[in-house]
Amino acid sequence: MEVVDAVSVPVNGKVEIADFDVMAMVEPESLPPIVAAENGDKENGRDIVLGRNVHTTCLEVTEPEANDEFTGDKEAYMASVLARYRKNLMERTKYHLGYPYNLDFDYGALAQLQHFSINNLGDPFIESNYGVHSRQFEVGVLDWFARLWEIEKNEYWGYITNCGTEGNLHGILVGREVFPEGVLYASRESHYSIFKAARMYRMDCVKVNCLISGEIDCADFKVKLLSNKDKPAIINVNIGTTVKGAVDDLDLVIQTLEESGFTQDRFYIHCDGALFGLMMPFVKRAPKVTFKKPIGSVSVSGHKFVGCPMPCGVQITRMEHINVLSSNVEYLASRDATIMGSRNGHAPIFLWYTLNRKGYKGFQKEVQKCLRNAHYLKDRLRDAGISAMLNELSSTVVFERPLDEEFVRRWQLACQGNIAHVVVMPSVTIEKLDEFLNELVEKRSTWYQDGKVQPPCIAADLGSRNCACALHN
Repeated sequence: MEVVDAVSVPVNGKVEIADFDVMAMVEPESLPPIVAAENGDKENGRDIVLGRNVHTTCLEVTEPEANDEFTGDKEAYMASVLARYRKNLMERTKYHLGYPYNLDFDYGALAQLQHFSINNLGDPFIESNYGVHSRQFEVGVLDWFARLWEIEKNEYWGYITNCGTEGNLHGILVGREVFPEGVLYASRESHYSIFKAARMYRMDCVKVNCLISGEIDCADFKVKLLSNKDKPAIINVNIGTTVKGAVDDLDLVIQTLEESGFTQDRFYIHCDGALFGLMMPFVKRAPKVTFKKPIGSVSVSGHKFVGCPMPCGVQITRMEHINVLSSNVEYLASRDATIMGSRNGHAPIFLWYTLNRKGYKGFQKEVQKCLRNAHYLKDRLRDAGISAMLNELSSTVVFERPLDEEFVRRWQLACQGNIAHVVVMPSVTIEKLDEFLNELVEKRSTWYQDGKVQPPCIAADLGSRNCACALHN
C-alpha cells in the first residue's frame, strides 16, 4: 500500500494536510519493530521483538476553531480520519491469524442501543439505583454458562468481565480469600495474567514444569506440592494454554492433589478457559470441565470464540466462596464482589444475542469446523516440510517461527522464541489458510535458498516427531 500524507481538508480558509496517524493506515511491514534487547528481554536466547512505538504516530486531539460550527471543517477532518481508519481495519482483518478472536459477527441489530450509557455496576444479581443497566441479559448469559458447566442456579455466582484477564484475576482472588496462606501453583505455560495476579495479591507462586505438549507436568506438580504440604494449594488449570493450546488434565491434577495428602478443604482450583473453555464442551470424548468436580471457578473470554466487538468475558464461581470477598455498598444500593466497579453493560447484550442465535448446536458446528480446518493447516505445513504440531483437543497450530518479521506482522502471528502459531477460529476459512500457506512456502524458499541459514530445530519446543529440521526430518 502506498504511504500517503493523509487527506487535504480546509482549515481557516486554507487547504492543509491533515496530520493524523499515517502509519496506522499503511502496511505494517513498512514500519520498524522495537527490539527489547537493551532491556535484557530475551526468549530462548532470541531478542524479544516488540511492536512499534505508537506515540510517534498518535492521532493528536486538537481544539476546534472558533468558526468551526459554521465551516464544518473539523467534522470533515474527523470523518476523513474515521473513513480511512475503517478501511485500514477491513484490510488488517483480512490478514489476521495469530490471535484467538472470532471476527465473523454481525451485531447490526444492536446499533440502536449504542446511544445509551449502559452500566452494570455492582453485583449482577442485585439491582443498583442506576437504572440504565442490562442485568436481565447478564444473568441470562450467566445461567447459560452455569448449565454448560453443570452448576445449579442457587449454587453459583458470576459476572461478565471486561476480558479474560479479569476473570483470572477474580478467580485467583477468590482462591486467595478462601485460603489467605495458600500457595499458587501454575504451569510455566499459563497465561501471563496468572503471574500478574500473584504479584498483585503478593502470593507465593510456584511455577510447574510442562510436558512437551504444553500440558502441566503432574509429576513435577506432585514434587512441588509435597515441598509445601503444610500450606493450602491454589491451582490454575489451563483449558487451552496461550501458545500451544494445551489442555491440562483436570482429573489428573485432582488425583495428584489427593495423592499428595490435600483434601478438598485444602485446595482451590481455578480453570482458565479463555478460548477453549467454551469449545471443549462440544468436542467428542473431551474431558469435562464441570462443577461436579471439586473446582472453585471457571473463566472464559467472550470476544474470542463467541466473537464480540469489545473485549469481555465470563467468570463463574461457587456461591459459598463469593461471600468471603463481597461487601454491601450503600452508594450503589448493591453488593461489591467484582474486580471492576463500573462494568460494560453492552457486552452482556452482545453475548446474549449470539448465544440465542447460535445455541449449543450452532457452537458445536463451529467447533467441529475449527478442528477440521486446524488439522488441514497442520497437514499442509508438514507436507511442505515445515515443522508443525497440533494438540489433540486444540485448534491452535504451532509451527516454526517465520524468519521474516515483516511476514509475521503482515499475518499478525503470535510468536514465542522459535515458534509461532495460528489459532483457527470460525472466521478462518480454508481459502484464507491456503493464501497464508502459499505465501509462507514462497517466502520460505527465499529465506533459506542460499543455504547459509537453515530452518530452526524446534524439537525442544514441539518434540522431535513434530520437527522437520535437517536433523529430525
